Amino acid sequence: MTFTPPTIAALIVAISFAAGLNLYATVATLGILAHFHWVMLPPSLNALTNPWVMGAATLLFVIEFFADKIPAFDLIWNAAQTFVRVPVATLIAYKAASQLSPELQLLAAAAAAIISAIAHTSKTAARTLVTTSPEPASNIALSTTEDVAAIGLTWIATHHPYTAATIAGVFLVLMILSIRWIVRQLKRIWSRRPDWLRSESIV
Repeated sequence: MTFTPPTIAALIVAISFAAGLNLYATVATLGILAHFHWVMLPPSLNALTNPWVMGAATLLFVIEFFADKIPAFDLIWNAAQTFVRVPVATLIAYKAASQLSPELQLLAAAAAAIISAIAHTSKTAARTLVTTSPEPASNIALSTTEDVAAIGLTWIATHHPYTAATIAGVFLVLMILSIRWIVRQLKRIWSRRPDWLRSESIV
């Protein structure tokens, strides 16, 4: 892959979106693919191929794989990941754009922060809505879909960055449009809370 400014931009868009869904899966996938020379990454991202980085990312992905599928606990986990996914996605983008001008490098980092934040926020909002369901199947299905999407989009980004960026862009638009609907549904569910909970919230 030839790393021109447009290629790097497309790679950053796709990777940032994937990181917003599952950072550890994204980092592990990038590191493993590059370590075994199945793909090429910008030289500034060589740190991802470090065995310690790959091992830590893989271990954390395994932990998140199970933690993210436990109703209610997944909300706590995702809330905590707010302080991990967005900053690390921003750092990866900043490093990936190191061969660009300082202005473009900062712009890439800012874009990555926004993209990963939208993906993460939308994921957390959707998870909040699904967690209200009494059965765990929907929560597990949604979490598994997110895992597969993060890994799949990362793989596509390393082979077909423009395609991956287009996919990420479409889903970003859909996520932004769906946030209002999700918030409306959450308000409707909250309005149906039991009387004892309603009285406590008033107090």
